Amino acid sequence: MGHYPAMSAPFPPEPERAAELRRRFGEEARAGRPDLATLCLLVGAAGDGALDEAGIDAAQIELDRLAGQLPFRPGGPRAWADALNELLGERCGFHGSAADYQRLESSLLHQVLVRRRGLPILLSVVWIEVARRAGAPVYGVALPGHFVVGFGPPEELSGQVLADPFDGGRVLSGSDAEMLVAGATGGPLDPSMLSPADPLDVVVRILNNVRAWAAARPERSDVALWALELSLAMPAHPARLRYEWARLLVRRGEFLRGAAELEAYAEVVEAVDPAAAEKVRRQADAARALLN
Repeated sequence: MGHYPAMSAPFPPEPERAAELRRRFGEEARAGRPDLATLCLLVGAAGDGALDEAGIDAAQIELDRLAGQLPFRPGGPRAWADALNELLGERCGFHGSAADYQRLESSLLHQVLVRRRGLPILLSVVWIEVARRAGAPVYGVALPGHFVVGFGPPEELSGQVLADPFDGGRVLSGSDAEMLVAGATGGPLDPSMLSPADPLDVVVRILNNVRAWAAARPERSDVALWALELSLAMPAHPARLRYEWARLLVRRGEFLRGAAELEAYAEVVEAVDPAAAEKVRRQADAARALLN
């Protein structure tokens, strides 16, 4: 894959391009079988105005190229995990570190493919997409606090092999997985935690990570905005996201639009919590007052 211009905390595209990307993202998310790589690359384009259509195509081609370097049907789940470990972790150097949590690029697939660094969930997307293209039985596993990859038939978790792309694709023992869960929750590993993650759930988790990054950096409300707007384009989302979006619009100085969205949210919550609806309407009035 060609060199991609290094950018620190990239900025989103112009409004017209952003609106088109949101439309495409919503269509893909509502497709019968949403494509994980496509959704992640549309997230990347929404967050990085330098990523054009040629760049999106180049990222897909890179995933194809990497898949072409895997051995043909190496064997069972453990053989697949070892093959991905050797190719992506050892030969290509994909891995993560604590510093990657501070970089927005670590949540953008096209940047992860070039930098070969990223958050656990984005590195797992690379593992999943490369392995899937090569014919491996592979899926994401959303352990609490740490995303990993599972190999084997999804309906046969007894033979499941787990790998940690953040650690270069190291194959995990049962006790390794238990320690990861205990470190994140203080509790035991429940078998339900090992179930395959739905692609849309993966994308929601990625967008939540982006929103958390932006929440720690109030000066980057532009990042919070595009992440919220993509979250709202998902087929299902918590109603409260509309309230967060409306409040963000007001914070960014879009007082009339924010007030209108606050009132729309108040209509939604009126039936279940009239007091909360009234409070939101007062916030809408206050937003309009800021125009004076």
